[in-house]
Amino acid sequence: MRTNLHLLLFLCLSCYLSISNGTELIIVNNCKESIWPGILGTAGHETPNNGGFHLNIGQQVVIQLPNLWSGRIWGRQGCCFDVNGKGSCQTGDCSGLLNCSGAGGIPPATLVEMTLGTSNNPKHYYDVSLVDGFNIPVSMIPISGSIGCGVAACEADLNQSCPEYLALKCQGKIVGCKSACLATNSPKYCCTGEFASKNTCKPTAFSQFFKTICPRAYSYAFDESTGLKSCKASRYLITFCPPT
Repeated sequence: MRTNLHLLLFLCLSCYLSISNGTELIIVNNCKESIWPGILGTAGHETPNNGGFHLNIGQQVVIQLPNLWSGRIWGRQGCCFDVNGKGSCQTGDCSGLLNCSGAGGIPPATLVEMTLGTSNNPKHYYDVSLVDGFNIPVSMIPISGSIGCGVAACEADLNQSCPEYLALKCQGKIVGCKSACLATNSPKYCCTGEFASKNTCKPTAFSQFFKTICPRAYSYAFDESTGLKSCKASRYLITFCPPT
């Protein structure tokens, strides 16, 4: 009985230490080709792993984040870099560098966004966003989280059904699907100017196209009612090309 009690106390202490020391991201490449994840901390937050790295087919990387971290992760595809880490990617490129080092990805790119606690709120908020368009399916799933934790995801390949006027092509192949904002730069679709509020920026035919195929992702700037997830977990699994 005492042994079981000691084991329980040890497990609880381990769980507490894991949470108190930050959050762990397990990033997996389940795609049928190599990808090059990019990662960027928001202003005032560090950017781990020099901002970018390579993942072979089936490979995974574990990133330990500090407490109260905020930032984004996206996948780059069709990349080619020289020995100095300079080159280019078909989608999600960040200044032609393997290690993005503070640079964001060029849209269209599927984004995983997260705010893992603030000074006033320990809860984690995260989403998969198509606001900047789509390039690779991705999901974010909490591991051993509290009750009510949601799954943020766009698991389908939107490129297969992307309208011609939104398609980004490379050598005749669709490699990305632009958002209406990216394609038109219109305030109505970008939720800017007179449309920069929840009351004036509403779903459009374009955002509804994204939402129908990927209901657990952000489809436009004010889509938090179904796109934004919350949780408090010590680990999250981010999978590129998750199983459907």
